[in-house]
Amino acid sequence: MAHVSAVHVHRVSTRLLRPFVTAVRRAETLDSVVVEVRDSEGRSGWGEAPTSWRVTGESVEGVTAVVEQALAPAVRGLPVDDPAAASRALERAAVANNSARMAVDCALYDLAAQHAGLPLWRYLGGYDGAVTTDMTLSMTSDSAELLATAREHVAAGFDTLKVKAGATGPSPEQLRELRDAVGAGVTLRVDANQAWSVEQAVATIQAAERLEVGLELVEQPVPRDDIHGLAQVARRVSTPVLADESVWTRRQLLELLRTGPVPLVNIKLAKTGGIREALAVAELARDRGVGVLVGCMLESHVGITAAASLAAAVATTAETTGLPRAQDLDGGLWLAASPVVGGAVYDRSRIVLPDAPGLGIAALVSPGSGAGCG
Repeated sequence: MAHVSAVHVHRVSTRLLRPFVTAVRRAETLDSVVVEVRDSEGRSGWGEAPTSWRVTGESVEGVTAVVEQALAPAVRGLPVDDPAAASRALERAAVANNSARMAVDCALYDLAAQHAGLPLWRYLGGYDGAVTTDMTLSMTSDSAELLATAREHVAAGFDTLKVKAGATGPSPEQLRELRDAVGAGVTLRVDANQAWSVEQAVATIQAAERLEVGLELVEQPVPRDDIHGLAQVARRVSTPVLADESVWTRRQLLELLRTGPVPLVNIKLAKTGGIREALAVAELARDRGVGVLVGCMLESHVGITAAASLAAAVATTAETTGLPRAQDLDGGLWLAASPVVGGAVYDRSRIVLPDAPGLGIAALVSPGSGAGCG
């Protein structure tokens, strides 16, 4: 039986096409870690660890250290046909470090799918090798800039837009202007990235409702630890509230559900620590009647291909979970170029997954700095 023989860490820095601005950070480059896990039969599995001090609490240097010193030794020698068992070994090997575990976990699932001769999306139970994504509009208080960017993306074929919001805007009136500019056929979402208080969130969302902006959802309006406030907002507004930073794993989802109902949850591999826990969160959400949306950090085509494969599998339960039609997987569209050969391909708002086994990634375009843990 093929087994894990080596783990290699590659640091990747990729220029963005435009600045990515949210309530918690501004980025002009993607700095992440790509992990390559090799097996005894010569295959390579790939995974990515997106890093952000303000979001995941991890750095490139920290991810590199935990992969080399804790995660690689935990999986070396394990069979490649049982990625769930390997994922549990990763969980025991290091506390937290979810983004680092995501990278190794996804690489192991990539190897397992390759070993089975299946694309990862099919290995996970998906029936359609394509998913739809929204497009994010960076936070700005400049109405002209917001409207121009929105029109540009709608013209490019995106019919779901996610507006990044903060304490200073955009205002409900600006959102109404945006609605008028893009028309009734475009789905609008707002992501506050924890920037509002409970009262500010309720007032802003209710004002948008009175103005008939028609928001599909509002994502994480209050700070991540204020789960009582999140539940309170969800009860006081008609617009569905999407929990993001407040829910990383099943434990946080259960805690939130004990506090009060939440309509939707955003599942991200960088929060769950990989595919095994992400599937478990989706199953728990389905059982509790919570809708799910698969999202991403600012990631390259490595992380996006894994997340879109997960979305393809989760989408099989769309009718029972109230899954929004468009996922939140536009991270790769912000990059000037992909750092890998192969993987998912963007076709406007569609993400087309490969038919090749696993993630379908052949190699890094430029390996750059790398370290081995053989």
